[in-house]
Amino acid sequence: MSDGHSGSVLVIVAPGQGAQTPGFLAPWLEEPTFADRIEWLSTVAGIDLAHHGTESDADTIRDTSIAQPLLVASGLVTALALFPHPADAFARIGGVAGHSVGELTAAVGARVLTAEQAMVLVRERGAAMADAARATATGMTAVLGGEREDVLATLERHGLTPANDNGPGQIVAAGTTEQLAALQTEPPARARLAPLSVAGAFHTAHMEPAVDRMRTLARSVSTHDPRTPVISNRDGKVVHDGREVLQRIVGQIAHPVRWDLCLETMADLGVTGILEMPPAGVLTGIAKRYFRGRDVETFALSTPDQLDDARAFCERHGEDSSMATSPTWRLVVAPVKGTFHVDEAAAAADVLPEGSTIGKVVSLRDHTHITAPHGGTIVEWLVHDGDLVAPGQPLLRLHPQGAA
Repeated sequence: MSDGHSGSVLVIVAPGQGAQTPGFLAPWLEEPTFADRIEWLSTVAGIDLAHHGTESDADTIRDTSIAQPLLVASGLVTALALFPHPADAFARIGGVAGHSVGELTAAVGARVLTAEQAMVLVRERGAAMADAARATATGMTAVLGGEREDVLATLERHGLTPANDNGPGQIVAAGTTEQLAALQTEPPARARLAPLSVAGAFHTAHMEPAVDRMRTLARSVSTHDPRTPVISNRDGKVVHDGREVLQRIVGQIAHPVRWDLCLETMADLGVTGILEMPPAGVLTGIAKRYFRGRDVETFALSTPDQLDDARAFCERHGEDSSMATSPTWRLVVAPVKGTFHVDEAAAAADVLPEGSTIGKVVSLRDHTHITAPHGGTIVEWLVHDGDLVAPGQPLLRLHPQGAA
């Protein structure tokens, strides 16, 4: 049995808050089509994104309610410049992932949400998180270096949350200003601390009020199942149900970002190329450290004069996706790498009700139970009991009940 990948695998990543710098949109807005699209997304979001991306200073664009729409809009419009025909992108991209608010960008890229839905959601997300941040004086500090276990133990001792686990040597602590001050006084051994320019303790319990607000909105948002594998911040798993992608994005507001596990999944996918959408540099920097010594190429797309090289990068690393050849609503896919064990009842069935368990994937990390979110008539099992599977690999093809 194949491990689910061979040759080249392209992963597109979208950065999160803190990646923005004053004026980063200026060169892009010289392109009339880009400028028109930014104006449209500005109208949807009710924010002058062109002004903030060119004229506003660092303090202004640090504001959560401005930074988040600015980041998502820049990624969405750049994606259309990079892939003018989105269907081409679906066929070439092996996976998408966004860091924190970048998950909304990635969800649009995978066709879970429309650009307009994402802009409304990010506008409300930014505003709700800014409101939550004002309730208590909180912040975030990057902990660079040190032994992982010692870093985590030190954060726990100070009552801090490891809000971003970005891989070897970089964990971001979040909590109250008093807790962060105590960390400065008693840091982990052999670690350097770098306070971050953000407005609050994101991805911690301090953000629960924002989750409540977003959960209410999300109930009215229609979604599609992804056209490319979506790697989730929560646990690095590939998610193939559109509703679950959105639910995870909402819940992630108050849960730590496990970018380290996202990188593990990229490795399991067999990634050979990682392209970061603008404002690029942070995630490609992390990837270079994580994949040091391995044959993984990165591309930080920052200005429009790089577009031809970026397209060549995508051609070099993009191969036909296993998901692109079939309608996604007929497929159930593996969320992680591991050994697949089929559920006996599912193996004996002809029709599966919505939410039925079809089996589990056993990995080194855990056992992940797999369900058929939409149910339907079994057309074809694409793997057998005991097969090794890769993240995003199709397991089962279903014909929706009631479909012609």
